[in-house]
Amino acid sequence: MTGILSLITYSPLIGVAAILLLRSFAKSEDARTVETAKWIALVTTLATLALSSLLVAQFDPANAGFQFMEDYPWFAGLHYRMGVDGISVLFVLLTAFLMPFCIVASWKSIETRVLEYLIAFLVLETLVIGVFCALDLALFYGFFEFGLVPMFLIIGIWGGKNRVYAAYKFFLYTLLGSVLMLAAILAMIGIAGTSSIPELMTYKFDPALQTWLWLAFFASFAVKMPMWPVHTWLPDAHVEAPTAGSVILAGILLKMGGYGFLRFSLPMFPQASDYFTPLVFAMSVIAVVYTSLVAFRQTDIKKLIAYSSVAHMGFVTMGIFAGNAAGVQGAIFQMLSHGVISGALFLCVGVVYDRMHTREIAFYGGLVNRMPWYAATFLLFTMGNVGLPGTSGFVGEILTMTGVYQVSTWTAVVAATGVIFSAVYALSLYRRVVFGELTNPKLAEISDLDWREVAIFVPLILATIFLGIYPAAIFDLTQASVDNLVATYQAAIGG
Repeated sequence: MTGILSLITYSPLIGVAAILLLRSFAKSEDARTVETAKWIALVTTLATLALSSLLVAQFDPANAGFQFMEDYPWFAGLHYRMGVDGISVLFVLLTAFLMPFCIVASWKSIETRVLEYLIAFLVLETLVIGVFCALDLALFYGFFEFGLVPMFLIIGIWGGKNRVYAAYKFFLYTLLGSVLMLAAILAMIGIAGTSSIPELMTYKFDPALQTWLWLAFFASFAVKMPMWPVHTWLPDAHVEAPTAGSVILAGILLKMGGYGFLRFSLPMFPQASDYFTPLVFAMSVIAVVYTSLVAFRQTDIKKLIAYSSVAHMGFVTMGIFAGNAAGVQGAIFQMLSHGVISGALFLCVGVVYDRMHTREIAFYGGLVNRMPWYAATFLLFTMGNVGLPGTSGFVGEILTMTGVYQVSTWTAVVAATGVIFSAVYALSLYRRVVFGELTNPKLAEISDLDWREVAIFVPLILATIFLGIYPAAIFDLTQASVDNLVATYQAAIGG
């Protein structure tokens, strides 16, 4: 299976090349050309998903190390290194899993510069998968940073009326944090004499230096998550982004911050991670409680779900820095589950937005009378977002709180109130949008889910229920790598 990671990473670019070739031969961007380009993008993303599924099927869960390694000399002592372990392999699958839904969801809603839109998504898929596969600091940083560009374009070109403001805010927030990470990367390469991530994970940096390196990486990953108080770019970006852009933003891009903490902060800077754990706990608890209260007061459906994402990422950071198996396993599961559920919720918003062209909660009400299948679908994902037992949302939250409780009782207790708050704002949203009388005459002719939307939601429904009933499907793959990470971290801090 040598080379499969590069094949998965760059296979979306084959679709890009095909679309560019199509455009060069087509006399104009007519309906037939656009339709062909959409099918090219869909087939490309499905092929990437098939390759990612093959990768997971061939993955050895008992091996805690990196698998499917690729290592080639690059330039200036840097290497092109690729590999996945139990922590990263499922994020590759999640990225490949969500991308076809984004293409299908955009089938009718995007009408301008469609070919460029499809190219932006395919390039973004390559860059995001590259982040989860890269095992060289320079390669990781390249994928991590260049991922900003297509997302910036997606928001800035195909977004709402304030799209330029939201795009620049997103770009500047994430770029400024990453400048510090670049300085830390250069320092690490100079000190350790290597840019290999596996080697740096075993290198013992001086504890005093670890503090500064940890803070530099934290500046980048905290913005990407995003953690309170550097979360303010996310609601603006979600509100202005097209539906598919919100799916990728919440479903995948936020997870790059959590992945960074697992890949760099804990194994490379264990003493600093232990020292700053109380700070992370405090920021996480504020995120869970504060953003839940803010979500309750929102009048825009998308903005409410965006704030709920910040709250759910608070559970992730708590679990990671608990530094034990339950916390880390819960954090990984929560990220994967949130990727599916939040993506589905934004797709639910897209369904009514495509019909009514507004996301104002007050505009809706009584949708169950006209859209019973939509109401049932929206209910399932709302329950998953709340953390109802039997859905994937429950497993991640209960495990992260279990892990945190072993380290800090007060943090777990306060975070548990966030579960109550999430039920308040999520169920309140559902009641106001779906239940009640159909009082708005503009909603009298609104139609229920069509076959294309059903095809999108069925796999997401099955994934939410399957992971909620059988979470071992995730844990079996992550167990060895998580145990190895936790054991190394605990040994480093003398736990």
